[in-house]
Amino acid sequence: MQSHELLREVFDKKSAKEISADLELSTSMIYKWAQPPNQEGGIGNPLDRVEALIRSTGDQRIVQWICQRAGGFFILNPQNAPHPHYLIPATNQIVQEFADLLAVVAHAAADEKITAPEAEQIRARWEELKSATEGFVAACESGDFGPLKTATAKRVATKPD
Repeated sequence: MQSHELLREVFDKKSAKEISADLELSTSMIYKWAQPPNQEGGIGNPLDRVEALIRSTGDQRIVQWICQRAGGFFILNPQNAPHPHYLIPATNQIVQEFADLLAVVAHAAADEKITAPEAEQIRARWEELKSATEGFVAACESGDFGPLKTATAKRVATKPD
C-alpha cells in the first residue's frame, strides 16, 4: 500500500478538516497528502518524508521512536538465511541480552528506587532483548537463520561497554 492510499483510508475514519485543525495546517494540504505525489497538486506527505529520512540515515531508532510514541515497539524482520550452526551463538546472544537487562535492573534497584534515566536504560536493554529474541523466533519459524549471524555481529561490534 502506498502512503497516500493509507492516508486516504485514515481520512475515512477522521476527516481531513479535523486533522487539519489538530495539526494547525490547511485542509487543502491534508487533502494533498492523500494524492499520489506525481499527480498535479500532490505533495510529499509526512509518511513519505519519514521513510526517506530512515532510508537516508539508515538509523532504525527513528522507527523505534515512532513505535514507542504509538504505544508499541519495533522489531526488524530477519531477511536472509545462515546455516544452522549459527543457532548456538544466537541463543547465547539472547541469554547475554537477558543477563544485561538483569544487570541494569539490579543496578537501578539497588537503592530501592528507579530514576527516569535508569528507567530509560532498562527500557533500552528490554528493547534489545525483545529484538534479539524476536529475530531468533522468526528465524526458527521460517528456517532462515542468516540474519541472526549479521544481527549478532552488529550488536557485538556496536555494544557499549
